[in-house]
Amino acid sequence: MTLPHKVYIALGSNKGDRLKHLQDAIDLVFKNLGKINIISRVYNTPALGFEAGASVDDFLNTCIFIETHYTADEVMQKLLDIETKLGRTRLLGNGYESRTIDLDVLFYDDAIISSKLITTPHPQLHRRKFVLQPLNDIASKVVHPVLKQSVLELLECCEDVSAIEPINIWLKNPMKQYKFGNYNYIAIEGNIGAGKTSLTHQISNDFNAKLILERFADNPFLPKFYEEPQRYAFTLEMSFLADRYQQISDDLSQLDLFKDFMVSDYDIYKSLIFSKITLPEDEFRLYRKLFYLMYKDIAKPDLYVYLYQNTERLQENIKKRGRDYEQNIQDDYLEKINTGYLEFLKNQTELNVKIIDISNRDFIENRADYLWILEQICEKQEG
Repeated sequence: MTLPHKVYIALGSNKGDRLKHLQDAIDLVFKNLGKINIISRVYNTPALGFEAGASVDDFLNTCIFIETHYTADEVMQKLLDIETKLGRTRLLGNGYESRTIDLDVLFYDDAIISSKLITTPHPQLHRRKFVLQPLNDIASKVVHPVLKQSVLELLECCEDVSAIEPINIWLKNPMKQYKFGNYNYIAIEGNIGAGKTSLTHQISNDFNAKLILERFADNPFLPKFYEEPQRYAFTLEMSFLADRYQQISDDLSQLDLFKDFMVSDYDIYKSLIFSKITLPEDEFRLYRKLFYLMYKDIAKPDLYVYLYQNTERLQENIKKRGRDYEQNIQDDYLEKINTGYLEFLKNQTELNVKIIDISNRDFIENRADYLWILEQICEKQEG
């Protein structure tokens, strides 16, 4: 997973229901751009730059700090689309106008960018107290990459003497609608290529969860198994079982006071599911005895999520990620794995299970699909 870009955005409104416009804009930024880390206080500020004598309402201004995987131009275009959606029509000239919403990128990482769509850092931010004050609430130590001063230093030396009045109403972070607080430990499971590791990464990053990833890449028997499955099946499954048992025991026993919950991209029961497919009957019976000796001592997830994808999509994902030893995996092997998981989930009673069909979803490229999956995970089950 590539690291997200850190973007600071200024929001302002002086037309209509100003507070609602700010909240609607924040909701749409979250929906279309990415995680909202923090929202500043809201400030009432006089309208500047308008013609003398014009009757113009005050602005409400705020700033937000988001993380996104979009480029700077893509971010700006999406902000312009949000303005349009909320009733803003930008003038072609340089004059000022009352507006339902005004969205400006202040910083995009520490990049210095000048394109047809966007200039960052915003060329006027150090002159505008109505920008610097809310920005200082959430980014006082961030350094302007051109001026080489922190936001706090820019605010202290700003020559703008406009009155800035905080209001006692706080905007809501749409991240809060996803309720992970009922879970201490969530396991994300799925077939080879289902996207469980990618989803686990995203949830961990967005919701401050301790990340537990299966160490499959370090297993020296995996490439050998794909070359000679009958010879290396038992060795592979035993090594996976030992490693999963040790890793999950260690990770679940280590309390992290700075994380809200734990999320993993596997559950140890996958060892039994895969071994039933790969091992001959006599070896599987032995393996099953060893498995249950370990399984009884392992903490079970509060929520077990199974990402179901059809075989065609699985093969597309496997080809896309390009691991050499996976390229010859047959359809019937993937179908047996799916069947094994679904039979296990249908018959077991210990786990709180959610099966989510993502065959027609692409939560990596399509943010709407990612948010849909979050809704499925957090949706309360009847009974």
